[in-house]
Amino acid sequence: MRPPTRLAAATVATGAATLGYGLWEAQQFTLNHVNVPVLPEGQEPIRVLHLSDIHLLPRQKGKLAWISALQELQPDLVVNTGDNFCSPEAIAPLLEAWGGLLDVPGVFVFGSNDYRMPKFKNPAQYLAGPSNVKKHTTAELPYEDLRAAMTSRGWADLNHHRATLEVAGRRIAFRGTDDAHLGKDDYSLVAGPAEDGVDLNVAVTHAPYLRLLDAMTADGMDLVFAGHTHGGQVCLPFKGALVTNCDLDTERVKGLSTHTAAGPDGEPHTSWLHVSAGLGSSPFAPYRIACRPEATLLTLVAR
Repeated sequence: MRPPTRLAAATVATGAATLGYGLWEAQQFTLNHVNVPVLPEGQEPIRVLHLSDIHLLPRQKGKLAWISALQELQPDLVVNTGDNFCSPEAIAPLLEAWGGLLDVPGVFVFGSNDYRMPKFKNPAQYLAGPSNVKKHTTAELPYEDLRAAMTSRGWADLNHHRATLEVAGRRIAFRGTDDAHLGKDDYSLVAGPAEDGVDLNVAVTHAPYLRLLDAMTADGMDLVFAGHTHGGQVCLPFKGALVTNCDLDTERVKGLSTHTAAGPDGEPHTSWLHVSAGLGSSPFAPYRIACRPEATLLTLVAR
């Protein structure tokens, strides 16, 4: 048998080093800070903690400790955009880590990995387009238990629901959909013009598919929250994300951007869009490259 060539050996070594780095980076939890000029003129700021794609397993003690420390931020509002847990045993430690955040006004929607346990997928398949959820036939997760735990503490379920909450002395109107990646979304259930008599209109969904962003923006939402993309999870220097796992462009795979769509009168409306890169990943792909796991504290300020 011929010994491996230097090129082959170097390729293997580079691959191993890259994987090792990716496993390390997946544990480098980061808190981002973003200002969003979206409130009516003259209003005081509102601090919003955006959590997404935790993908928790009970053994992930470092992640749990980091999430628990977020209580010290004392946000005015928590927005959770789904994919919270990977096993039934993760619910209890997740709720314990959230702790006092559950006493803060909050809203949530579910993602695909709130409904079913993750499964192995060939990472190269993502380069061909969004993952095929029709073949997602793994065991069901106890999502109703998670829903009950969150709503019992006062967080509003926005899966095809509307809610109006008082946040830091302001009235915010929310609407949301179930997961578009699973095809569970039906925006018509919450559609309609932005509400009058409130300080802010906010839409929340898990996966930022363009059909939802267009509809929400056309209805006059001031701000839209989403997750799902993992920020691309594996990014390249100078290039950034290769995929979004939906039909959103890679330029807006994470962070704050805008979305514009024509309203019913034909006039364009622009909404702020915040997509979280999330705090976790599938246990079958527990790495990140040039895309650290994140939560975001958004400070909503006057326009």
